[in-house]
Amino acid sequence: MSAPSPSTGTGRYSVFAIAREAMRLHTGWKRAWTSPTPKKKYQVIIVGAGGHGLATAYYLGRNFGITDVAVIEKGWLGGGNTGRNTTIIRSNYLQDPSAAIYDKALKLYENLSQDLNYNIMFSPRGLLMLAQTEHEVRGYRRTVIANQLQGVATEWVSPKRIKDMLPIINIDGPRYPVLGGLYQERGGTARHDAVAWGYARACSAMGMDIIQNCEVTGIETAGGKVVAVNTGKGRIECDKLALVAAGHSSVLAEMAGFRLPIESLALQALVSEPIKPCCDLVIMANTVHGYLSQSDKGEMVIGGGTDGFNNYTQRGSWHHVEETVRALIETFPMLSRLKMLRQWGGIVDMTGDRSPILSSTPVGNIFVNCGWGTGGFKAIPGSGWAMAELVAKGQPGPLAADFGLNRFIEGRFIDESVAAGVAH
Repeated sequence: MSAPSPSTGTGRYSVFAIAREAMRLHTGWKRAWTSPTPKKKYQVIIVGAGGHGLATAYYLGRNFGITDVAVIEKGWLGGGNTGRNTTIIRSNYLQDPSAAIYDKALKLYENLSQDLNYNIMFSPRGLLMLAQTEHEVRGYRRTVIANQLQGVATEWVSPKRIKDMLPIINIDGPRYPVLGGLYQERGGTARHDAVAWGYARACSAMGMDIIQNCEVTGIETAGGKVVAVNTGKGRIECDKLALVAAGHSSVLAEMAGFRLPIESLALQALVSEPIKPCCDLVIMANTVHGYLSQSDKGEMVIGGGTDGFNNYTQRGSWHHVEETVRALIETFPMLSRLKMLRQWGGIVDMTGDRSPILSSTPVGNIFVNCGWGTGGFKAIPGSGWAMAELVAKGQPGPLAADFGLNRFIEGRFIDESVAAGVAH
């Protein structure tokens, strides 16, 4: 893709641009993306300006030349799950369709900063999934073999090697001893906000409209096909509509006259006060349902499980904080001396098999991308790539083919909750 033109207001970032702006006291920087008034009609409307929606728009333009696109968001860009996660990136899934789409995402992440001309702070520091029961040992050894067949590089590591890689860990916990682990060297983290900002900037440079504070209030259909969406900023016609709104996808589907097999729950996380570097891996402890990494600012980023009831809250609950921290402290005793800095929640959309939906729908020219559960951030580039192909061609490509809605009718589940022991 050619570099964004300065006339679009996005210019190309480089060391020369920084030097030039330094000479004129940084007065020449322009907004990274525009905030236009909606047009009366677009070829494609994407509902949801999070990572998945923006990635879908970007790859529609890059891969298929479709730039008459509006990405509409009821709040602010990246203000949903994209800005409310623990930034884990991995592709060591057991089921073949899952491994394929997540590894595509990881490969795209590896060069995304260069592709978008925006530093997403991708950090392939390595990801370690702890085996703390005999069941997990068997499961992760099985996953290593499956990953070898899929071409995804992972390995089984011993407790001694884990201790060498991560000195702060206690491998002899009385309830949850560390029996080994599944290690993916290519896994890691990225800056969640930067991923959304980078995609938004690139979409704006291609002439797409990103419309914030524009809630969808209704979806109009005629002759079995979508014709328009009604929003807080007026009626907007479209040829195709993509619903990419995570936990609110079921609400939008109901507006269009069909139902989705998802439930929405709050998933929460927290960060500690910043400390000196002590953890240069991403750690997942699925038995106790906690995961841990250290941010560039020194904060310990800690995630837990979902609430046990359906809800649309974006805040944490104290009992989950207590459960998660209590379990992790046994494996990481040093956490007991830290203070919590802040906590938050995101609305995750869970399917019965804990795998996503990328599919056409019963309404013509409406497509849906949802059901990523707690694994949405790591999938953003691969999800956008596959969804763009689905919207552009009207039928799924190889990455999305197995994730259609019809699998729930046919009983053809992609059960990652059983395969991985947890849905992350």
